Amino acid sequence: MSHKITLIRGDGSGPEIVEQAKRAIDKAIEVGGEKIRWEIFDAGADVVAKEGTPLPTHVIDSVKRNKIALKGPITTPLGKGFRSVNVKLRKQLDLYACVRPCKYYKGIKTRISEPENIDLVIIRENTEDLYAGIEFEKGNADTIELIKFIESKDKGKIREDSAIGLKAISGFGSKRIIKYAFEYAERNKRKSVTAVTKSNIMKFSDGLFMHTAEEISKNHPEIKFKHKLVDSLCMDIVQFPENYDVLVLPNLYGDIVSDLCAGLIGGLGVAPGANIGDDCAVFEAVHGSAPEFKGTYRLNPTALILSGVLMLRYIKENDAAEILENAVAKVVEDGKYVTFDIAKNPTEAVGTKEMTDAILKEIEHLSV
Repeated sequence: MSHKITLIRGDGSGPEIVEQAKRAIDKAIEVGGEKIRWEIFDAGADVVAKEGTPLPTHVIDSVKRNKIALKGPITTPLGKGFRSVNVKLRKQLDLYACVRPCKYYKGIKTRISEPENIDLVIIRENTEDLYAGIEFEKGNADTIELIKFIESKDKGKIREDSAIGLKAISGFGSKRIIKYAFEYAERNKRKSVTAVTKSNIMKFSDGLFMHTAEEISKNHPEIKFKHKLVDSLCMDIVQFPENYDVLVLPNLYGDIVSDLCAGLIGGLGVAPGANIGDDCAVFEAVHGSAPEFKGTYRLNPTALILSGVLMLRYIKENDAAEILENAVAKVVEDGKYVTFDIAKNPTEAVGTKEMTDAILKEIEHLSV
């Protein structure tokens, strides 16, 4: 028996990191589980010229067929070009739950005084809100018509030279992500769920999310529930991260807060992530593709390898997941074979492959 999994190499420095993450996952599975058969594809900026799109249909079809994918980082152009491949993938596969654990591993540099207390999980709604990208361009006839409509309903004055983005939060979307957060907390023996909004200002959209969380919390009395305004949370979580366990947030706040929390534990290079739906799941690092480092093999593979740990747990390969996570933790704590972003002395840092080699050796040691 084996697992068939789609592997999306990404672009920029993505393929370099994916190559090493695959090695680490294969090694862990070799000593603690069923073999993985990979279907390997390219996506992103590097395939646009050939395929006419950064996300070819056959890549999506593979994920639908296999139900599981590991994805390398993909570039999203700023203010021009194609929209985010990540967003399109989530929409196409209805991957409504973004799960981003924020756990400190000993040995990583951080400005937090007691980082060992940080062990929380961010659960972000993935399909709605401003991040869905429903926008109207400045000066477009539809935009001008929309502005007039809004003003006719006495909803406020909007300048004619405005671009407009719509923030849509549904009862359906709110209910399923909040339900997922509480069920995640129960499955993983977590103690609390905090819903995060700006409902004091966004009284209808964020207010809907907040009220839905309040109602669903009543069905889970064993899990402590609280609500927090997003600005207050950002201040509080920097000072007292140990007070938080599971956070559930609308899409845009979740994107911002997950990066904030990654900063608490040492940066995006050590922050894993998963995008989960009812039928499919895609596992990926939180960080971007860093095209400026393409070909250097200098970047940290930890985040994608830890995303592989999440994937292994998802497919019930818990022994392999445990071995792989412990191997990463040991290499990071030793600090001898780590990349420049987490090395105590950057001049003594190793490259992507060398760090992975050290992780593979540690897997062998742990499996004896």
